[in-house]
Amino acid sequence: MYLPNNLATVCKRRDAKRRRASSYDRTGGNDDRVYVKPGETYEFARMEKPGCICHIWITLNNAGFELEKNCYRKVVLRFYWNGSAEPSVEAPIGDFFGMGHAQSRNFVSAPLQMSPENGKGFNCWWPMPYRSARLTVTNECNTDLIFYYYVDYEEYETFADDLLYFHATWRRECPTKGVSPASMESHDAWCFEGENLQGGENYLVLRTKGKGHYCGCNVNIHNLSTSDLWDWPGEGDDMIFIDGDPMPTLNGTGTEDYVNMAWCPTEEYSAPYHGLILGGRDNWKGKITYYRYHIADPVYFDREIKVTIEHGHCNHRSDDWSTTAYWYQTEPVRASFPLPPAAERLPVDEEILRRENRIVLEKP
Repeated sequence: MYLPNNLATVCKRRDAKRRRASSYDRTGGNDDRVYVKPGETYEFARMEKPGCICHIWITLNNAGFELEKNCYRKVVLRFYWNGSAEPSVEAPIGDFFGMGHAQSRNFVSAPLQMSPENGKGFNCWWPMPYRSARLTVTNECNTDLIFYYYVDYEEYETFADDLLYFHATWRRECPTKGVSPASMESHDAWCFEGENLQGGENYLVLRTKGKGHYCGCNVNIHNLSTSDLWDWPGEGDDMIFIDGDPMPTLNGTGTEDYVNMAWCPTEEYSAPYHGLILGGRDNWKGKITYYRYHIADPVYFDREIKVTIEHGHCNHRSDDWSTTAYWYQTEPVRASFPLPPAAERLPVDEEILRRENRIVLEKP
């Protein structure tokens, strides 16, 4: 029977078996890794009895020990529960472990951590109960993948009916559909004016049907504006629609407010449930990564949920947004958004976008 492990409960008796899948050298040598060829999918854990994954650790490299450019967006994790042919978890590996932009960076949160050296030790503590489970990794790099892993899990005799199934989905919109600041009366109007009550053009973080609870996301924004005026990309409000409500059931006050920070932050900071892993450059240029995990305050839904955030006030901004959302449901379902091909997941090359005139170039 599942019982969460923490400092308050670790002394309690439990009826479970500790198990592990890992990449240890089956010959007894020191080649404690597996090699996944380009285009190949490797099943790194399969559990046939009821249980719960308690911890996953992964690190990886490419042949020659030089990480291929954008490798963390080209390697994909998929997790399947109860013999389903559809994955309930589907995300690029770096994004799944909490950090976008095909980067790794040291940070600490309660469910996800990237650890030294340089954030290359990936850790996940989201509990993942199942009746049976299958975990895979797909290498979409151009070189062989060197893959190390631990999957630590508990094995039970029976599966508790009140346990929900873990899900994760990745999504990207590049660029978000905004408006040119030159089309508005002033830069201040572009930043602050206009009305958006129903969130129809908001960036969509999650949409799913069923019963469960939303447990948060990481948010990665690449500021694509070249304006030298005030260029904060996070003025958008979070709006969460529960069980078909036509207006937001939960309405927020700004992107940095949703991630529990204030006043357009650039200081990098990590806490158990919220953080700013990558703060951007001067005037909030470049790449930014936030996280907000609803562990102490899950967002419950009985029939469906839609989680959205404005991309700039009134959805005026045209930036590169990507997110990984995490949630639990009563039954395994497919991750909300099909994963696009690797070429559509790669970080933005700003010079190419300038040549294609796809970003906001001039101040008004």
